[in-house]
Amino acid sequence: MTILEIIEKKKNKKILTKEEINFWIEGMLKGEIADYQVSSLLMAIVLNGMEKEEIFYLTDAMINSGDKIDLSAIDGTKVDKHSTGGVGDKVTLILAPLLASFGLKVAKMSGRGLGHTGGTVDKLESIPGYRVELSREEFVNQVNKVGVSVISQSGNLVPADKKLYALRDVTGTVDSIPLIASSIMSKKIASGADLIFIDVKVGNGALMKTIDSARELAHTMIEIGNQYKKKTICILTNMEEPLGFAIGNSLEVKESMNALKGMGPEDVMELIIKTAGLIVSSVEEIELEEAEQQCFKKFNTGAAYEKFEEMVKAQGGDLEKLEISNRIFSVRSAKAGYITHIDALGLGEIARKIGAGRLQKEDKIHYQVGLLLNHKVGDFIEVNEELLKVYLDDIDVKVNDILDCFTIEDEPIEKAPLIYEIIK
Repeated sequence: MTILEIIEKKKNKKILTKEEINFWIEGMLKGEIADYQVSSLLMAIVLNGMEKEEIFYLTDAMINSGDKIDLSAIDGTKVDKHSTGGVGDKVTLILAPLLASFGLKVAKMSGRGLGHTGGTVDKLESIPGYRVELSREEFVNQVNKVGVSVISQSGNLVPADKKLYALRDVTGTVDSIPLIASSIMSKKIASGADLIFIDVKVGNGALMKTIDSARELAHTMIEIGNQYKKKTICILTNMEEPLGFAIGNSLEVKESMNALKGMGPEDVMELIIKTAGLIVSSVEEIELEEAEQQCFKKFNTGAAYEKFEEMVKAQGGDLEKLEISNRIFSVRSAKAGYITHIDALGLGEIARKIGAGRLQKEDKIHYQVGLLLNHKVGDFIEVNEELLKVYLDDIDVKVNDILDCFTIEDEPIEKAPLIYEIIK
C-alpha cells in the first residue's frame, strides 16, 4: 500500500478502506507522507466526496491520532459548542460564559481562523496576557472552579486534524462536507463533552453556501455523534451578511463584551438567546421559552459578563489593555438607498488581507485591525453617509474593494431569517 495508490483510488471515485485511511493519517503524522501528497488527496476528496463509512473511518482515525480528554473529574454536565465559521462570528465569546453562569460546565477547545473566517483562539489572544494553552490539570481545575475555560486545541489532541486544518486553509480544500464533519466531530468527541452543539453557518460568508449543503453537514455530524453516543444538536444560521457589526479580533472582543451586558447587536443577541436557550432547556429539561427568559436575566443582572471577566482573569488576560488600531478611516456611501446585500465573504477576505487573518499558515495575526460596520441589510443610507470604519496597521486597502461589497438599491428587500432550522 502506498499513498500514491490511495490518491489514485480516490481520484477515481472509489471508496477508501479503514486500513487505507489509517495508513494515510499515520504516515502523515510520522512525516512519511509529504504535505504535497496529503494536499493532493484532500483535493481528490473535495472533488469526489466520501461515503458515510469513509467519513466514520476518517473521524475515528483522527480521534485515535492523539490523546482523548477525560473530563470525568469535572462535576456537572459538560457542554461544548462549535461554529462552522463565519464573518464576525463571536458567539463562543458570549455563549461560553453565559452557559457557565447557569452552572453548566463549558470545557471548550477552539480553533484558529480558517480561510476568510475568524477563529475564537485568535480573538482571545487579542486580549493581552490571555493564555490559550493550559495544562490538562489547569484546564480541568479552571472549569471546576470558574465553570468555563476556552483554550486552543491541545498539542496532542487530534494532531491529525491540526495538520490537515493548516493544509486545508492554504490549499483551497476547506469547503468539503466530509472533511469539515470529521474535523469538527473528531475534536468534539476527543474533548469529552456530554452535549455537543454546532452552529452551521449558511450563505455567502460561510463554508456552506446553501441550506441543502448545511443540512447535509448537520445530519452527517449528528450521525457521527450517534456513533459515539454523544447528544448532538445543530442549528442552521444565516451568514449572508456579517454577524454583528465588528469584523476583526480586538473589535469582536469589544462587541462581545457589550453583548454580555445585554447591549449587543440585534442579530448577535437573537442568536445567543436561541442557542443558549436550546442548550439550557435540553440540559435542565425545561421549556425553551423559560430558558430564553432566564438568559435575559443573566445579561440584565451582570452574571454573564462577570463570568467572562472571571474566565479572562483566570487565564491571565487583562481586558483593560485590549487595544484597537488608532489608524482609522471612514468609508462612505456613493449613493442613497436601501442596503440590499452585504458581501460577507468579500469583507472577510478584506479583513484577512489587512492582517486580521492569515493568507499563509505561518502568518502573524494583527489583532488590532478590522472593520466596524455602521449598517446592516435593510437599512436606508444617505449619500456620503458612513458605511463602515476600517482599522489599519501597516497594510492598506482599496476603498472601491469595500464599496463593491455593498449593494444599494432604490427599494428595500425582505430580509432572510437569521435562524433557518434546528436539527436534533
